Amino acid sequence: MIAYVEPIALALGTVLVVLVFWDLFESIVVPRPTPGWFRIGRYVLRSSWRVVRAAGRGRDGRPRDTLLGLYAPAVTLVLLGVWLLVMIVGYGLILFGLRGQLRPDPGDLGTATYFAASSVLTLGGDFVAVGPAARVVVVAAAASGLGVVALVVTFLFSLYGSYQRREVPVVTLQAAAGAPPSAITLLETYARLDLVGRLPDFFAEWERWAAEVLDTHVAYPLLGFFRSSHDNLSWISALGTVLDAASLVMTTTEGVPRGEADLFRRVGSHLVEDITNLGFRSRSTARPDPAANRIGVDRAAFDQARARLAAAGYALAPADGAWQAFDAARGEYASRLEAMAYYWATPTNSWLDSGAIPRSPAHTPDDTPGDVSGADSDTAT
Repeated sequence: MIAYVEPIALALGTVLVVLVFWDLFESIVVPRPTPGWFRIGRYVLRSSWRVVRAAGRGRDGRPRDTLLGLYAPAVTLVLLGVWLLVMIVGYGLILFGLRGQLRPDPGDLGTATYFAASSVLTLGGDFVAVGPAARVVVVAAAASGLGVVALVVTFLFSLYGSYQRREVPVVTLQAAAGAPPSAITLLETYARLDLVGRLPDFFAEWERWAAEVLDTHVAYPLLGFFRSSHDNLSWISALGTVLDAASLVMTTTEGVPRGEADLFRRVGSHLVEDITNLGFRSRSTARPDPAANRIGVDRAAFDQARARLAAAGYALAPADGAWQAFDAARGEYASRLEAMAYYWATPTNSWLDSGAIPRSPAHTPDDTPGDVSGADSDTAT
């Protein structure tokens, strides 16, 4: 029986080390989505998000917003710890299988794992590898530990760089669209400030933004968990607002150039589709959340928005045709955006009046705490 223990430990340890290398390669090195069953990070992200979301259900206002805001930075460090831990266990099993080449003999798995931890963390230890295979494993363990830390640090710089580039347009959108942002408020502001002629430039800028977010967030889904540092804002609500504004320009207004709005809508819809294809199409994300305060668009709401655009000075297309065209255009992205906001528990965009949404916790007096509208889900990306 004992004769079989060492080969089994050697094989199992090799599998664990290979899994860590594979997960690191797929998660950090490969700049494209890489779903798969043999992904350690995938299961860490899924299970930890479920726990955090469950804890957030019993909280309101600032405590909930703080908890969800801490998740993404914390889980990045947790992933580093899990990768190192699994790697240490794997090398520990390998060294236990090669214990005949170590001096002194570790004797048991716990001692071999201690030696592996000392090697991975480059701490030195009380054991010496005397056989060629054991020496290769010890050197590989030391190089692996340094490599994992270096990769994760580089990954963090990349994540935060992408996060900051994503958030700048989201924050500047607040000046024109309010918080939470509203497509109607956005178009009214541009009309009031005599900036309607700059709408094509606005949509062109957001087209570039959508292309970059598509590239980074599909390659590194962890970015979606990073919440905006500003109140009642999220990249999802900002995207929905500009998509709604582009759809209104294309279908409801007349005399406003439509080319850039159409191009942005295509890229933005592509962004929404690709991200939801990563794992939001589940029954749990499809269920409406009565506490989420989601604002849909029916014909009455559209007519009210159309009246506001007319009051702002826009020339409008005939109501019936405009409604049918707008409803068809919005159908390409609205449900997917709702699934994204539902899963990540982010504030959604307001259709008519951003002032109708409760104020965020940070801007609400302590005696009248507010709430950030969100939704709960237990699905995984």
